[in-house]
Amino acid sequence: MPINIPDHLPAIDILHRENIFVMGDQKAGHQDIRPLRIVILNLMPLKETTETQLLRLLGNSPLQLDVCLLRIKNHQSKNTSQEHLMAFYNTFDEIADQYFDGMIITGAPIEHLAFEEVSYWPELQRIFDWKLLHVTSTLHICWGAQAALYHHFAIPKYPLKRKMFGVFAHRLRCLTPLVRGFDDQFAVPHSRHTEIRQADIEKVPGLTILADSPEAGIYLLATDDGRQIFATGHAEYDSDSLRKEYERDRERGLEIGLPLHYFPGDNPENPPVQTWRAHAHLLISNWLNYYVYQETPYEWQGGTR
Repeated sequence: MPINIPDHLPAIDILHRENIFVMGDQKAGHQDIRPLRIVILNLMPLKETTETQLLRLLGNSPLQLDVCLLRIKNHQSKNTSQEHLMAFYNTFDEIADQYFDGMIITGAPIEHLAFEEVSYWPELQRIFDWKLLHVTSTLHICWGAQAALYHHFAIPKYPLKRKMFGVFAHRLRCLTPLVRGFDDQFAVPHSRHTEIRQADIEKVPGLTILADSPEAGIYLLATDDGRQIFATGHAEYDSDSLRKEYERDRERGLEIGLPLHYFPGDNPENPPVQTWRAHAHLLISNWLNYYVYQETPYEWQGGTR
């Protein structure tokens, strides 16, 4: 089944070339199917890139999805045009009275700041509280996961001596529908300067670690009711995402090592091999099926299914 996105969103052309089934607003409006409503709060600087990455994964589901893009109201984006934001994004005030079956909250490159120092922290806190009443299940990614864990459960983040940067092997810690079909060992990219710790998580009743990495630490955790899922890595990343981050930081004169387990032979001249695509698709499809589609109420206060 297709994913419904705005007619002229730049991601459409890319996804069509990749044979991902997408449908514009006009055609979707003629179908007699009530799609699942998914809202994406995009906090990443390169918003068009992140849109494509997430829509690629969402579009591989047999479910029909209606996607709404959300931005922070008073935050000025330096890497995405105002025209793009005005054409395709909503502010929280515009959707606050609506109900959604699923939500994705992305990461943001602001780990050096305390949460309370983030300029849009009050608005993000409002969104965190709102989703508990207006969304069936939310998937939080990287900084978005750390921020939500801090807001809801007072779980702190800790600075790392060295950036967690590369593609790391992970293992399962607990079997739930979210990890159904996962291999015993699977790869996930990480790109972060902070971490969360097991000791803090274990103090929170109803919060379970699902997967971790001997090198990268805790990766996947969820509340027992499945309404909040947290992933500290970037399964949505393209094959060249870490390479672009590495080159960007070098150009800025920042201290950055090679992403680990990424370039063949640790030679940045060698094209990286994507080893996490299957995991990324399975993670999103399991989330949509078991935690959104099968759990969302037949009748939301704001509409029917």
